[in-house]
Amino acid sequence: MKKFPDFVPPTKVTYLERGTTLHLRRCTLTSIDDPTQEWTFDKEGVRLGSMDDNDVVLRDDTVSRYHCKIVQEDTGYVLVDLGSTNGTFINKVRVREAYLKPGCTVAVGQSQLRFAAREEAVQILPSRDNRCGALIGGNPRMREIYSIIEKIAPTATTVVLEGETGTGKEVVAQTIHSMSPRASGELVVFDCGAVPPNLIESELFGHEKGSFTGAVMTRQGLFELADGGTLFLDELGELPLDLQPKLLRALEQREVRRVGSAKPTKVDVRIIAATNRTLEDEVRAGRFRQDLYYRLSVVKLHLPALRERTDDIPLLIQHFLDHGAYNRNPDGSRRVRAVSREALAALAAYPWPGNVRELVNVVERAVSFCDGDVMGAADLPDTVRDAAPMM
Repeated sequence: MKKFPDFVPPTKVTYLERGTTLHLRRCTLTSIDDPTQEWTFDKEGVRLGSMDDNDVVLRDDTVSRYHCKIVQEDTGYVLVDLGSTNGTFINKVRVREAYLKPGCTVAVGQSQLRFAAREEAVQILPSRDNRCGALIGGNPRMREIYSIIEKIAPTATTVVLEGETGTGKEVVAQTIHSMSPRASGELVVFDCGAVPPNLIESELFGHEKGSFTGAVMTRQGLFELADGGTLFLDELGELPLDLQPKLLRALEQREVRRVGSAKPTKVDVRIIAATNRTLEDEVRAGRFRQDLYYRLSVVKLHLPALRERTDDIPLLIQHFLDHGAYNRNPDGSRRVRAVSREALAALAAYPWPGNVRELVNVVERAVSFCDGDVMGAADLPDTVRDAAPMM
């Protein structure tokens, strides 16, 4: 029996429940011949085989180059045979695809492995800080999100960010990337809803010269550009249904194939995805693949709308006034230094359909209208001013 490589086991963050609890998974393969040898993993997909680029490399003549894989789904772990010569067995029964139960025996060639998985709930205590990276806000929900970010940023786990337009999903992605071991790599951003459907595959996976009309040169895709870093897929719910299997394959195999090429390219990319839709509803409606949803939703974070955290508005405005170039006089001093009570009351009463993004625009406009160094209600747009409570 060949020994597994040494590995320091991180704790798996699998999903978020009710905004207060993280469920942590830890999965282990243990050699039955030598129980002191075990390999603990936290990846969503782990591949076993004899080739060096597998996650578990087994130097066994009866093991195929890419023998099988273990995939983490929302409901458990699935063992999938990859067309091996000698087959994959669970408790002596040959399988092509089957769920793994804790304590079962997995036979890969002559190698006998014991599979184990456990899950524990960890209560998340809100951070004491009112900032996390580029995120600002002291609301309890935001401070809870900061604590979650601090736990998941060091891992390689995939994250889905849900929330209304303008709630700061890209800022969360930037913060996770900057706090991760991949911070020295690229953070590549792709808006799935901003590119014509016929060009999305080429943008994500690249293309070879002459692979289609207009492909005058070979081009790397965003997966390759993000190698060693993070790929942020914005508006994931807009991804066409026919392209979703290709994205799933890239995530599971950790390789991409350029349009017009038969050669796969290995990539090491962390995925953070964002959507203003509820992906569970999209799955039920048949607009989003269930398998891709489970593969992506290892951790789901829902960002609160600004109207749900109006207590953060003064802190946000002060940050915009302190750092916005539009609030600088020629000598570098600030034009507006404070906001009146009347203006703050109107800002707190307004429902903010555009969320923080809209607040930034309102503050910039108000600064341009303000004659003194205190922003008043009269400097606000009519739509915001009219929301003020009657005095």
